[in-house]
Amino acid sequence: MLRSWSLNLTITSTSGIAVYLQIAQQIINEIQRGRLAPSTAMPGTRDLSEKLKVNRKTVVLAYDELIAQGWLTTQNRRGTFVSADLPNFTASESANKVGSKLVSSLEETIESQTLYQTTPSNTIDFNDGIPDTRLIPCEVLSRAFRHILLGPERSNKLGYGDPRGATGLRQAIATMLNMERGLNVDEEKICVTRGSQMGIFLAARVLTKHDDYVVVEDLSYPPAREAFRSCGAKILTVDQDKYGVDVVALEKLCKKYPIKAIYVTPHHQFPTTVIMTAERRLKLLILAKQYDFTIVEDDYDHEFHFSHRPVFPLASTNHADKVVYVGSLSKVLAPGLRVGYLVASKSFIGKCAQDVMLIDRQGNSITELAVAELMISGEIKRHIRRTFKAYHERRNLLINLISSQLGDFVNFDVPSGGLAFWLRLNNGLNINDLEKSALKKNVRILPGTLFSASAKEVNAIRLGFGSLNINELELGVSKLRDAFCEKT
Repeated sequence: MLRSWSLNLTITSTSGIAVYLQIAQQIINEIQRGRLAPSTAMPGTRDLSEKLKVNRKTVVLAYDELIAQGWLTTQNRRGTFVSADLPNFTASESANKVGSKLVSSLEETIESQTLYQTTPSNTIDFNDGIPDTRLIPCEVLSRAFRHILLGPERSNKLGYGDPRGATGLRQAIATMLNMERGLNVDEEKICVTRGSQMGIFLAARVLTKHDDYVVVEDLSYPPAREAFRSCGAKILTVDQDKYGVDVVALEKLCKKYPIKAIYVTPHHQFPTTVIMTAERRLKLLILAKQYDFTIVEDDYDHEFHFSHRPVFPLASTNHADKVVYVGSLSKVLAPGLRVGYLVASKSFIGKCAQDVMLIDRQGNSITELAVAELMISGEIKRHIRRTFKAYHERRNLLINLISSQLGDFVNFDVPSGGLAFWLRLNNGLNINDLEKSALKKNVRILPGTLFSASAKEVNAIRLGFGSLNINELELGVSKLRDAFCEKT
């Protein structure tokens, strides 16, 4: 097919970012700018590689990544095209904002405290996707702490510091986000937090005031909902499906209420594990711009994606000014280290720092500096590679175990990433009865109802596997099968 135009991209050899990722990110940016409209024919891989003076395989890798993420599609013998399902950002940008009037808030949701609780040592806990702390390289970690405490530049390391977090760690996080997730930030746009939950709470504090409207997906992370509610927000809910948040329903809410923010987990939707498609991502960004609300993007386990490279965050787009990005190193290292971060504009981060001064003054500078050293030295990246292999093996085992032992009771879609599965119970099975039966067999599961903002009964289970080794997974699924058999 004849392409009548030339796609101009800029490759920077000194950026530190893989060339194929640079190509992919720039194509995404051009789609979001409206330059590449839906159904636009893309240049052939040979032509583009010659124009960019790169190996053709590099362009093929970039196209494959964009196809996997839903930005591009292929048509037999015709070539590669921008997906026809994507909205036209430029055309939608000019839509008028719609006014609305206030209405009463929804009823209280179920208590979020039941999501986390201490279980007896003999209980197999299929939690929400907590990592395995047994995989932590304790010797490497202890050396980093020792170096920070006893190194030649240890003076004043235990004194008060920047409430935004240690500069070294913020710089290391900025480098990681820019090189691996396509963001464009520096340390001035980052606030270190005590885990992602503190980041969500700070975002809620800065974004919302009493009686502001905040949207969450009906099935979502309970502590996040409660963080916004604790700041006086009125919680509205929107459904989701296999493509992510229902943007049509969201737009209806926008026409009815003055939405201040929406909380989403687009990479691995919590709890259903669904990846939000490129079409939905673009539409969500369009709505944020059109109705002037902020997207709070929680990217809680970005590193653990098994089907292809992790999808670029919403915060990596040209419309990042509408996104507050929350991340965590707790899944990479250990929840107990409590290291998370929040990314936003410099002024937004300044407001976060003011709130940190009210509740925390500053974080744990020794931990922050030790983690920064591990990031800079490459130890964290090496640790991610090691744990990725372990979690990938456990994931594949669990796929086989569920299919062979629980196939008569549940159905599921294999998640592309994350440390948990979403199992839907077959008709006739009751999640509450199953939960009680499993607990009698020393197996704890998390019923889907726990995650519903409207407290509706959800006959599903979020089955976390990260913290369980091979033997524990096999024993846990076997006991879970026994529990199912008792209820049929």
